[in-house]
Amino acid sequence: MVTLTKGGAYLLNGTELILDHEEAGSQLAAKTGKTITKEEAAKQTIAYGILKDHNTSGNMEKLKIKFDKLTSHDITFVGIIQTARASGLTKFPIPYVLTNCHNSLCAVGGTINEDDHMFGLSCAKKYGGVYVPPHQAVIHQYAREMMAGGGKMILGSDSHTRYGALGTMAMGEGGPELVKQLLNQTYDINMPGVVGVYMTGTPAKGVGPQDVALAIIGAVFANGYVKNKVMEFVGPGISNLSADFRIGIDVMTTETTCLSSIWRTDDEIKDFYEIHGRSEEYKELNPGDVAYYDGMIVVELDKVKPMIAMPFHPSNTYTIEELNANLTDILADVEKKALVSLDGAVEYSLKDKVRDGKFYVDQGIIAGCAGGGFENICAAADILKGSYIGSDGFTLSVYPASMPIYMELIKNGCAAAILETGAVMKTAFCGPCFGAGDTPANNAFSIRHSTRNFPNREGSKLQNGQIASVALMDARSIAATAANKGLLTPATDFDGPIGKYRYHFDANIYKNRVFDSKGVADPSVEIQFGPNIKDWPAMCELPQNLVLRVVSEIHDPVTTTDELIPSGETSSYRSNPLGLAEFTLSRKDPAYVGLAKDIQKAQKSVMEGKCPLEAKPELKEVMETIQKDFPETGEGNIGFGSTIFAVKPGDGSAREQAASCQKVLGGWANIANEYATKRYRSNLINWGMLPFLIPEGELPFANKDYLFIPGIRRAVEEKQAQITAYTVKDGQLTPFTLTLGELTDEERQIILKGCLINYNRVEE
Repeated sequence: MVTLTKGGAYLLNGTELILDHEEAGSQLAAKTGKTITKEEAAKQTIAYGILKDHNTSGNMEKLKIKFDKLTSHDITFVGIIQTARASGLTKFPIPYVLTNCHNSLCAVGGTINEDDHMFGLSCAKKYGGVYVPPHQAVIHQYAREMMAGGGKMILGSDSHTRYGALGTMAMGEGGPELVKQLLNQTYDINMPGVVGVYMTGTPAKGVGPQDVALAIIGAVFANGYVKNKVMEFVGPGISNLSADFRIGIDVMTTETTCLSSIWRTDDEIKDFYEIHGRSEEYKELNPGDVAYYDGMIVVELDKVKPMIAMPFHPSNTYTIEELNANLTDILADVEKKALVSLDGAVEYSLKDKVRDGKFYVDQGIIAGCAGGGFENICAAADILKGSYIGSDGFTLSVYPASMPIYMELIKNGCAAAILETGAVMKTAFCGPCFGAGDTPANNAFSIRHSTRNFPNREGSKLQNGQIASVALMDARSIAATAANKGLLTPATDFDGPIGKYRYHFDANIYKNRVFDSKGVADPSVEIQFGPNIKDWPAMCELPQNLVLRVVSEIHDPVTTTDELIPSGETSSYRSNPLGLAEFTLSRKDPAYVGLAKDIQKAQKSVMEGKCPLEAKPELKEVMETIQKDFPETGEGNIGFGSTIFAVKPGDGSAREQAASCQKVLGGWANIANEYATKRYRSNLINWGMLPFLIPEGELPFANKDYLFIPGIRRAVEEKQAQITAYTVKDGQLTPFTLTLGELTDEERQIILKGCLINYNRVEE
């Protein structure tokens, strides 16, 4: 089904694989009649060509990328624009689309959500952007339909910014990286590795894109096979996949922790652009005659079976057939893993879902950028025809990813077929993916064709004793399960026809509703604010020396951004930095906010020119211990704040608030064994936080301990490879070593200035 090479691999003429070994060079020479080096072949990937076209540094090892377009949604664009405004923004320099698909439900927090939307509309007018109103399209579907282009690059503030199937290299990053693009700065990375995904065969009837995606994720997540690399999809099997099918696989590449994705393109993709009235954006993309990849994932499409990703991660994968055949063992394993994810805060069992030896689920959802595609919903309609979901507890909701898709489903009868079953059709909305829509009942089990199933994304509040579970599945198997009134059923058990429907795109829907400035800014427009839209609080530069208190200690193998800053009901506060900060780590470590604020009192006193020891008397003993060995440390050269320790923080969402909330509560650093994603580490840096690393197994401090880091500013300035820090305890200083990893010169300056806002600030 899915296999991984142990080393690199060459791809010859786009079809033949030659593994990287001692005889590879002679094999290539015999087949091509010429000698080609690995370095030359690495330049023949599609990814290399696109990155080269967008690199402004002149050095392909140290990239400085300028993107063609930007996209954000309504829980990120307010903060991004506010940050850019503080740095002197006068006009969007490239097309910037502001979609409204996350805070679409204008019912939580009074006027908050609609205030954010009106802020976005007024900014699109003032700065020359595009504004997509609520319920028109989810962010990524609009980008596919109206923004993608062959050989182009798009940067988005949502982690699932992936348009590789359309020939567009897209990346999801935290908001500050978009701010840099708005200020004509660059996205700075080392040349990433490129891993090939070589596809053969044709999927069986009933197997959908989510099945293929989950099979890949299950094979590569835990071993980091593609972490921070580009996944390049090649091979003859691609020709057997529709554009929608490819898109459905591509969007899920985010869950592998890869940096980006790109696919070879053909007439299927050309047809996609023609359907959407943008044929000029198509570009045929193929690797060169001999291309080298740092690894190769071989996917035999004909062997992929309907999959399920059990709670609480997209990589916790099984075939549905395997799960049904081994219910007792697999459910016990899931419950065991849940003890780690849920910290034992609630009792968690799935055994009550088993009746007469069969597994029953409580809810089905087909939605968003992954599930809401045209073909997914048409296939679900065919499987559901003539069936009824029943009048018991099981429910099914379907969210088309855009109004043009919804319109075509109405015209071709698929919407009617779905509604007749007792299911509900809803408008384009990302809520089910992050816990703001169709929240299940306590102890319920939901199957979803969406992107993630982390803890808390479905509305659970462990501190209130509330828990629900999400498993990821393809729309086809969700429909088969719904047709059986909740009995977990793979779509391959369905023996009826699944049709191939022709899609017709109605461009008038957007023409009549979406505001498009065509890139023309109108400086006379006044930005429309709301009472919840707040400016960022003042942040100071990195001091010469730091005293940090450890205010949370997390030993989970991976900590998601949802655990750092919960999704769901908190999204309405994304425009209010201090209001949102109150939720930081609230579902993982409820004591965090109070402890962070407590030590922050000392730093506030420093900024006000007062004595920090008066604000925090406990520091008197700490400072006395420090000054025994570092007598020069004191007034004018020291700062106070907090840090957290986590084994591997930052998996999942691109949301910058996972870092910025820590910052506004006085956070100066994270300490980790490694960072789960590049984007979370970048978020820390852009908010002026030190991304410290410590070797696994070495932890010379505990929660609530004080740490002293002398000369930290000089260490950053002088690019010191190792930094000596001290645990301050029982009147003693105990040394240990921290590192910062590689930092660009610009990143060092951002940290020294205290945050990206300070780095770019235009003084009035």
